[in-house]
Amino acid sequence: MESEKIGASEKNAYNMLDEELLSVGRDVILTEARAIEMAAAHIGYELVHAARLVASCRGRVVVSGLGKSGHVGRKMAATLASLGVPAFFLHAAEASHGDLGMVCPDDIGLLISNSGETDEVLAILPYFRRIGARVIAMTGKPSSTLAQNSDISLNTGVEREADPLGLAPTSSTSVQMAVGDAIAGISTKLRGLKPEDFAMFHPGGSLGRSLLTRVSDLMGKGESLPVTRMGSSVREALFEITSKGYGATVVVDECGDLCGIFTDGDLRRLMERMGVTAMDVPVEEGMTSAPRTIDPEKLATEAVRIMEELEISVLVAVDGRKPSGIIHIHEILKAGVS
Repeated sequence: MESEKIGASEKNAYNMLDEELLSVGRDVILTEARAIEMAAAHIGYELVHAARLVASCRGRVVVSGLGKSGHVGRKMAATLASLGVPAFFLHAAEASHGDLGMVCPDDIGLLISNSGETDEVLAILPYFRRIGARVIAMTGKPSSTLAQNSDISLNTGVEREADPLGLAPTSSTSVQMAVGDAIAGISTKLRGLKPEDFAMFHPGGSLGRSLLTRVSDLMGKGESLPVTRMGSSVREALFEITSKGYGATVVVDECGDLCGIFTDGDLRRLMERMGVTAMDVPVEEGMTSAPRTIDPEKLATEAVRIMEELEISVLVAVDGRKPSGIIHIHEILKAGVS
């Protein structure tokens, strides 16, 4: 009989309308969002004090927790490390069985426990205190043992969890994650981190490519740079365009200074106006004078922005008044920069 009741309950659940289920999902998201908003409203300068401690750490930030708080802790450690703050995650249960040997006096402990009474987390707290390592607590209970025995305590308490039962760590872990990100964000400001510094920690992915790749890394230069002198015929310019494969050639004067750019688009427009006789006129008859240029040391992402803004496909890199290279948007995108 009992199993029949359970079966009927499950059947009713599966028969819920999509609209009802969507409402449940939206309520979870909104409940978590409200919890984060409330955390932002009530948190005080203890957040700044914690971030200053993290940013000035001479050792590593040792993040520790158990269960869902442990999963949040792993992410916090990864975020801090990606921003140049040496950090690692220490599993609270493993710590008491030898892993505490990784913790040094110059380190900072960032201990996470929603209740503030997690046995495994409390068990490692005395070690941090004994060796003189500072401790930041992140807990939902300001009066808890963990909070009362830490240098700085951050209140991540929530009114209720977001899941329909109000039991699973949902709102609480979202707030923990947000507060951890806030510490990381403030630390970024305090340490004066620049985009190029951030890229140094992400050299392998598309982010690193976007932040590290410069125009000079991708541009055609030397023998690959298509160059046509003023007074040359359009026919000669066309040879440079087709042989170098950039769909354009830079046009220079007798001193090698940039005068313009002649593209395959310029060629089409010139021929529409003059017909086949366009092949024998001087290239300056159809070139674009004073073209938009870029410093070869600028990031390739800047070149993409300019090209998209002007709706062009090539840019001339210049050193002073002389062209030093040419870059095509296809080369940039092929390199994984966008």
